[in-house]
Amino acid sequence: MPVETSVELVNSGAISFLPTLLVLIMAVLIRRPIEALFSGVVVGIFILHGSKTISALSETAIRTMQDEDLIWIILVCGGMGALIGLFLRTGSLYAFMDKVSNHVETRFGAILATWFMGILLFVDDYLNSITVGAAMSHITDKFKISREMLAYIVDSTAAPVSVIIPISTWAVFFGTILENVNLATEGEGLSVYISAIPYMLYPWIAVFMVPLVASGKIPLIGPMKKAEHRAIVDGQPLPIGGEHIHGAKQAIVERKGVKRTGWLFSLPLIGLVGFTLYFDMEFLHATLATLALTTSIILTFRVLDMHDTFDTLLNGFKTMIDPLLTIICAFMLKDVNDQLGLTNYILEISKVYMTAETLPFIVFFIMGLIAFATGSSWGVFVIALPIISELTASTGANVSLVIGATLSASTFGSHACLYADATVLTAQSCGTSTIQHAFTQLPYAIMAAILTLIGFALIT
Repeated sequence: MPVETSVELVNSGAISFLPTLLVLIMAVLIRRPIEALFSGVVVGIFILHGSKTISALSETAIRTMQDEDLIWIILVCGGMGALIGLFLRTGSLYAFMDKVSNHVETRFGAILATWFMGILLFVDDYLNSITVGAAMSHITDKFKISREMLAYIVDSTAAPVSVIIPISTWAVFFGTILENVNLATEGEGLSVYISAIPYMLYPWIAVFMVPLVASGKIPLIGPMKKAEHRAIVDGQPLPIGGEHIHGAKQAIVERKGVKRTGWLFSLPLIGLVGFTLYFDMEFLHATLATLALTTSIILTFRVLDMHDTFDTLLNGFKTMIDPLLTIICAFMLKDVNDQLGLTNYILEISKVYMTAETLPFIVFFIMGLIAFATGSSWGVFVIALPIISELTASTGANVSLVIGATLSASTFGSHACLYADATVLTAQSCGTSTIQHAFTQLPYAIMAAILTLIGFALIT
């Protein structure tokens, strides 16, 4: 029997905060995001449905698994995991790292090389999150850079870079949304998006904080200071608790006797960027095309035989199961929060304070908190942007400034949330747990957010 997938939205008031608050508290206490997220989902569904919680939970799970955005993420991440698996099995990833390491002579140089690579892979934040950590971890290990620092660098050049470079999946997505909510006329979504780039303060600050932290101009603080001490003094870049993640990646080993060729790593990455541009920023199409290209090259040149190639593809996909489970639970929490009307409730109670001068500041503050709490850097904005559009028109606020504040909030959520997809995928790529990465990065994300708030206060 098919399950009814329609969702009845309600205005639950202040109680709508409870599931997300529970998730945040549990994530801090038990340091395991999947259990924390699922607990929040169950509590939210109980608030909504009471004695029908079990059946409603089943319906929510099925509805979530039918979400086109989630299906897209599963296919993209699985495909990227398979591609990384091929890079590992053929030795091409190690050949690339050997070439890079020949030009890196200092610890600061290793950090800058990672930073530059993250900026170069600007077309999609998933490409950055999954690829750069895998490519650079052996080099950063050599220079005693903690995996938490590596994850911070990678995450700070994922969504933040994709947002401020308009040839990216973020620009295409939000450009379309801006047209749909009448913040841009038909066909002008991308140009309006570009006009807002100078006002996207958070991503600019987040990107350029990395070399400042690496050079010591911004000091190491909190958990990051402990992580770097462990790496430098104890010679242990891999964090305690990250062994199982590192071990899962090590399950795919280089084939004995294979001839290492760096071009088998660099050519597919160049192709991935090219395919993304060719398919009008549709990253899933580009991922599948790159997988087909790489597989064809491997089989044509007999780098691996057919059985080894397809076993590696499957094993690469398997390495993404753990982070994908976290993302699935995060989507279920988003579904529950949507039903509870969390975003609408917060915006409604904030309206009274919004004027043309205060709107950008408040939008970044409120939407940043929502994105951080819910882990949804895109989904909540589909709900919120129509309201933000109405407020922009009614207050006469600067459209580019408001869009800049909105995209800054979205980027903050992607960068800082303990269970955002970028946080989860970056941690997996770099060989650290999601919570370890989130806690070490959070002080710097908060620092960037405070500077962003000051910036919007001064601009308006």
